[in-house]
Amino acid sequence: MSDDGSEQTGRERVPSRQRRRFPGISSRAYEHPADRSALVALRKLSGFDTVFKALSGLLPERSLRLLFLSDSVRVSERQFAHLHDMLRDACYILDLEKVPPMYVTQDPQPNAMCIGLDEPVIVVTTGLVELLDEEEMRAVVGHEVGHALSGHSVYRTVLLFLTTLALRVAWIPLGNLAVMALVTALREWFRKSELSADRAGLLVGQDLRASMRGLMKLAGGNHLHEMNVDAFLEQAEEYESGGDLRDSVLKILNVLPRSHPFATIRAAELKKWAASRDFQRIMDGHYPRRSEDKDASVGDSFRESAASYAEDVKSSKDPLMRLVTDLAGGAGDLGGRVRRGFDGFRSPPPPKDAPRDGQQDGQE
Repeated sequence: MSDDGSEQTGRERVPSRQRRRFPGISSRAYEHPADRSALVALRKLSGFDTVFKALSGLLPERSLRLLFLSDSVRVSERQFAHLHDMLRDACYILDLEKVPPMYVTQDPQPNAMCIGLDEPVIVVTTGLVELLDEEEMRAVVGHEVGHALSGHSVYRTVLLFLTTLALRVAWIPLGNLAVMALVTALREWFRKSELSADRAGLLVGQDLRASMRGLMKLAGGNHLHEMNVDAFLEQAEEYESGGDLRDSVLKILNVLPRSHPFATIRAAELKKWAASRDFQRIMDGHYPRRSEDKDASVGDSFRESAASYAEDVKSSKDPLMRLVTDLAGGAGDLGGRVRRGFDGFRSPPPPKDAPRDGQQDGQE
């Protein structure tokens, strides 16, 4: 961004609207409670950084850096200048002192990632650059800078390593099961970290509709005139509440191998956070600072995470989550609700004191 409040895009200068900046902001301000609790706990572990530095010799990080340097385009003032401006602007807004290197790599699949142990590296594909407009791309760049500020790049790199390791030890009895259990847990954390980074993207772009459009395009491609954000959000509502218990199980099986939540769910979660008091407090300048991170309580973070999961279950319209809520609340007709939910699954045998055939029990 130039001194007169305009942006240099390579060919022309266009005015830039003012965006609020967040000096010294801690990533705890925008992190999802489940993501935040894991990160606070890991940061408190003595020697944690040393262990992961030692892992760097096992991970293909140096190879990846050389690969991007040799076979991708590094964003700079002379290459993809508009992305360079967005990156510097995002780092300025979130007060990230060191601007991470950013590369554009040839790949028709729209994607972006932030990886690296020693320092984060941001990579975006040509498919993504061609798909999104300027404001949508600004949210994506802010998303990746949010990953960098949170330190997610470290754990994503480890996740990539463990996924590769799982394939290599598949022949070892129980070895693959142990690694895959860890991978599954990491994926659950990483799905929550994506929700955190979506929030960071909103703080950088400060344009909710642009963030929504970007997620919608990731799901449906560059046919914006054929799509509608409100209808897209209705899909999330239908996905959440539709079907029976069998569909609930299928939803779990579908999401387990994924590192990212589904696009409609991400859009709905981001809209919900944008309407929250937490978001408004950040925009008003009231947020935790990085200088206070060392004093963050692990116990408080885990309690917030547990409360978040409990609230998600309580407010969910998913049939399985409603059943869990009823079970916790001691609902009386759980047996009947399970039979109706699975509709066709064989019900358990009646108790010994149940009325015989032909007798009335007073219930439908």
